[in-house]
Amino acid sequence: MANPTTTQQKSLPNSTLTLVMGISSVVSVCCCYYAFGLVGIALGIVALINYKKDMVLYTSNPEEYTLSSYNNLKVGRICGIVGLVLSSISAFFLLIYVIFMGGALGLGILEELMYL
Repeated sequence: MANPTTTQQKSLPNSTLTLVMGISSVVSVCCCYYAFGLVGIALGIVALINYKKDMVLYTSNPEEYTLSSYNNLKVGRICGIVGLVLSSISAFFLLIYVIFMGGALGLGILEELMYL
């Protein structure tokens, strides 16, 4: 006979979403380079926000949630941080490239090289 005081564990509401957004932020660094890294930055931030919301739920009552959803949440956070950092570095280097090319165009260096 089942004990009526035990409750069924449920998964954290945003654990899968956090995992998907974290992985997508890492993948977008390679696939969405021409979006200036903004896609990866946005997805990484969304993953970290969802992580924070679910951690509040988990820390308030850890027995209520499954361990697998907690692990998904942790992996999503790690992927979100990695994607955010890589996308920020990508956006930084692209910005430096645009500034350098703009300066070269402004000084006429590229025009001189084109006519050589």
